[in-house]
Parts: sequence; structure tokens; C-alpha cells
Amino acid sequence: MRLKNRLFWIAAFVAFVIDQLTKIWVVKTFELGETLPLLPGIFHFTYLTNTGAAFSILSGKVEWLRWLSLGVSLVLIAIASWGPVLSFWEQLGYGLILGGAMGNGIDRFALGYVVDFLDFRLINFAVFNLADSCISIGIVCLLIASFQKTPNSHHRIR
Repeated sequence: MRLKNRLFWIAAFVAFVIDQLTKIWVVKTFELGETLPLLPGIFHFTYLTNTGAAFSILSGKVEWLRWLSLGVSLVLIAIASWGPVLSFWEQLGYGLILGGAMGNGIDRFALGYVVDFLDFRLINFAVFNLADSCISIGIVCLLIASFQKTPNSHHRIR
């Protein structure tokens, strides 16, 4: 039996594993609040915890967000398992979103917060993690997929 939407599963697995490994590394390497300037004033690793969603949105809503993460994950698994064969960009996008949702969801259920550490200071951006990045990149992939499905991209039937 051939696995349907194979890229989806690969992207989700890789995103989840890399997210979890980087968070474990940060927790074992840094004290909470500690920062390591890689490019001083531009990019640092800064260990923080976040009870909100991506980029600290909805801070303090961890109970609601843990169930949202679970729900999104289950819906995406259902789409990939029982839905149609998805395009390359859909598989990549949905897979990255699943990996990110699972990575942050596991943190919310197990810890009650999410570990954040990517700190872009040049643009004064909220500290975030790889799961947040995967979700954002996944959304961009889905936007690319939607542009490929515009009415102008379909061939006329003769």
C-alpha cells in the first residue's frame, strides 16, 4: 500500500522533530530569560516561555490554545488521510502547519506553555520558535497553492 500525501507526512514529522529537539536544546542550555547574541542587536537566542499563541498573540489563553492545537492537528490528519491527493504546495503547507501545531500543542499539554527562543531584535519582533515558523511558512505554501488554482490556471475542456 502506498502512503497517500507522502510529502505531508514527511514535512509534519520533520517540522515536529526539529521543533522539539531545538526546544530541548534551549531548555538544557539556557536559563530562563538568558540571551545569547549571535548577531548583537540583530538576532539572539533568548529563552522565554509563552502561554499564548504564535508570536505571543492571545497570551495567557493556554487552556483554549491546547485544544485548538489538538483540533487543528486532527483535522489536518483527517484531510491528508481521507481527503484527496493534495498538490505539492498543499502537502508541504498542511504538513508544516501540522508539525508546528503538534510541536506547540505538546508543549501546551505537557508544560502549560511554549518554549520560545528565536529573537529578531532588529525589527523588535516577538520571540518565537520553530513551530511558529513552520506554521507561518505553511500558510505561505497554502497561499502559493491557492494561486495555482486560480481560474486562469485551468485548461479549457474541448
